[in-house]
Amino acid sequence: MAACGGGSDSPSPSPAPPASGSPSPAPAPGPAPAPGPVPTPPASPAPPASPPPASPPPATGLPDTPTTQRDAVRLADQATFGPTEALIATIRTQGPAKWISEQMAAPMSRYTSGGTGAVHQYTGSGDFCDGRGANCWRDWSSTTPLVWDFYRNAVNNPDQLRQRVALALQQIVVVSNLEVSGTYGFRNYHNMLLEQSFGNYREVLRKVSLSPVMGDFLNNANNDRAAPNENFARELLQLFSIGTCELNANGTLKGGSCTPTYNNDTVRAYAYALTGWTYPAGGATPWGCWPQGANCRYYDGDMVPVARYHDTGARTLLSGVSLPSGHTAPQALEAVLDSLMNHPNIGPFIGKQLIQHLVTSNPSPAYVQRVATAFNTGRFDSFGSGQRGDMRATVAAILLDPEARSPSPGVDFGRLREPVQLFTGVLRALDGRTDGEALGWWWGEQLRQHMFRPPSVFNFYPPDYPVAGTALVGPAFGIHNANAALQRINYVNYLLFWGGSGPVSSVPNAVGTRVDLGRFLADADNPAALVDRLSMLALGELLPSGPRTQVINAVSAYTPVSNDTARLNRVRQAAYLVFASPQYQVIR
Repeated sequence: MAACGGGSDSPSPSPAPPASGSPSPAPAPGPAPAPGPVPTPPASPAPPASPPPASPPPATGLPDTPTTQRDAVRLADQATFGPTEALIATIRTQGPAKWISEQMAAPMSRYTSGGTGAVHQYTGSGDFCDGRGANCWRDWSSTTPLVWDFYRNAVNNPDQLRQRVALALQQIVVVSNLEVSGTYGFRNYHNMLLEQSFGNYREVLRKVSLSPVMGDFLNNANNDRAAPNENFARELLQLFSIGTCELNANGTLKGGSCTPTYNNDTVRAYAYALTGWTYPAGGATPWGCWPQGANCRYYDGDMVPVARYHDTGARTLLSGVSLPSGHTAPQALEAVLDSLMNHPNIGPFIGKQLIQHLVTSNPSPAYVQRVATAFNTGRFDSFGSGQRGDMRATVAAILLDPEARSPSPGVDFGRLREPVQLFTGVLRALDGRTDGEALGWWWGEQLRQHMFRPPSVFNFYPPDYPVAGTALVGPAFGIHNANAALQRINYVNYLLFWGGSGPVSSVPNAVGTRVDLGRFLADADNPAALVDRLSMLALGELLPSGPRTQVINAVSAYTPVSNDTARLNRVRQAAYLVFASPQYQVIR
């Protein structure tokens, strides 16, 4: 079932990934180049003709409100892919509110790599990849090109907050390359999430509902009114909008126990309401399109209505919304969106998950309620349009909440740094660079977070994953175990002592994955100063006194310091022990 893993009505097995992108069986200094000549990857298509919906301007004219080193590093961990010394200096000077305002106004980085929709327009007698080289599947059908773009943008580009919010959204409204193929379609989907990161959640749900990639993944493309598939309708309710239990405004269970928000009759009503959508025009196959009157599989644009496949019967939805007999598919979609956006659950349900992805796994009920209020009213201080579901107001409320900015968080505050943030955080802190190649099939697989390939519609991990031996939840612990703990340390070791990875010839504009420690060599003669500098960068504070002394002693053991090679070894040792420390693994 797609509810347990996504998928189309008749999925075909994905071919094995090409050798140049396959996971390494064991850590090595770097992946080997692909043998033989490789064709230049196809040019990226032009951006969609229609611009994203207009959104209100960000808050402007905010004054500088200087903050502390600790607060600046915490905000960088919550709202970016990791602090850098330059970023910390900016946040310290501007303060959180002004920095967030400027991030919301920053130009958007996009996904651009990979093939076009030609993969779904092929009408030849052979296979589409015949004659297109060893990396055809990678460039036209897989999400590997998006992995390249994701990590380049996350490590290097200035629109950090938008990229982080889009990552949170893609882990809520999940699609997966494990079940659906078509590089250009995933590129469109994830560019949409970038566009909507500071838009409105209603538009997120609309675009998700009309996405042909989602239509394939959860079986809503060409969904027949005579026997509608319920997968998308069920996950739209369960995962994308209101959840399974009625909630108070603060996210706690109404009445203290789970009262279901819907039943199977409700799911059926939504499934009927969402019938009658097919792929956008443009696809082709050697055999024609099926069913009759529908379009062939194609992912370039929103799905379009087909009246003959839409159920027009009267339907009762949630939130007091009903559909009269004789309605159209577009009218039904608006009614569905009305019913979800007006449901009292949506603010606390979506707000809490965004808090978990950005700030802390166990927000207090009061924190959830404040964020839900911002979601519902569309306002938080000077942020937001005043429209329900405003993402600017919601994100600002999450990041500027007293719990997020408290200098003395409680013992249950924080979140495990998920693998993708470990990958990027060390690279950003240590002046690193990456083309993303080593962070997908190699390290992404090792740490069970291979971007764009979650195992099911439930994401890489669930939001309520329990932390053993406690009453707390820790979502990212769902992919963490003893082996993962060692692999995290191995990743830091790979960057610092193995030299990272060199460029792979088949990757466009390859640079490999490496750090540059030159900036820190000047402090190598003073182990205490070096360790403290790295600690203030990584943690925003000094290591606890006992571990700090041990790390300084380990760095001092590299003697004598008579040349840059010896100094480099000291920097490597200090960085390794700081970034492999337990204090770095949990963001607090």
